[in-house]
Amino acid sequence: MDTYVARYFDAHGAEDTTITNDGTTLRMTLRDVEFAGTDFDSLEPNDAATQDQLAKFTLNHNELCSCRIECEVPIPINDHGSQSQGTLFVDLTVGDPEPKGWLDLEVLRLRLTTKHGEFVGSGKSGWFEDELLEIQSQLPEAVYMQACINCLYSDYSPYGHGAFGYMICFRNLKSEYLAVKSKDDFWAVHNCYDRIVQETFVCPEFARRVPGTGYRG
Repeated sequence: MDTYVARYFDAHGAEDTTITNDGTTLRMTLRDVEFAGTDFDSLEPNDAATQDQLAKFTLNHNELCSCRIECEVPIPINDHGSQSQGTLFVDLTVGDPEPKGWLDLEVLRLRLTTKHGEFVGSGKSGWFEDELLEIQSQLPEAVYMQACINCLYSDYSPYGHGAFGYMICFRNLKSEYLAVKSKDDFWAVHNCYDRIVQETFVCPEFARRVPGTGYRG
């Protein structure tokens, strides 16, 4: 279980809090209401929350919105074969609901601090995948985030995925997965994965990704 320092903002004010992460579910308590979800933009209140408590928040399809969430996620850094620690600063704005049920905006900004300095994503994509890969491209050669986003055995589904936490882990099918060279090849292993993991997770079987591997390349 990891715990992240966090800060929450909405029309009712700002609040210091924490986000706990068991590798699958994120949990954050705000104004005595616990919110939980698999993604930072899909946090739902628990069933015990009263209508009076929920009146202090804006929900869209029962998910927290009209807010801003900041948190600090520790990220292992492999620096020329040596281990060090980085911090990923997450800044997510979840916009207001529109009449048709969509949100008017969602903006994700990521910033990684390491002993080599600070590296910032463009904030254009809205996905942890793209923002983290942007940041990785800025790091010095032989320095990389030792996390699932950079793992040789992780991929995404061609069906699509959410902003965070929808990576497919193929550590149970290493040779089969590494033989994938096209989208057609990928379907043979797509439903045989070991588990779903988060981009910021890492396990002892981590190996650095080789460009051109699997469905995502």
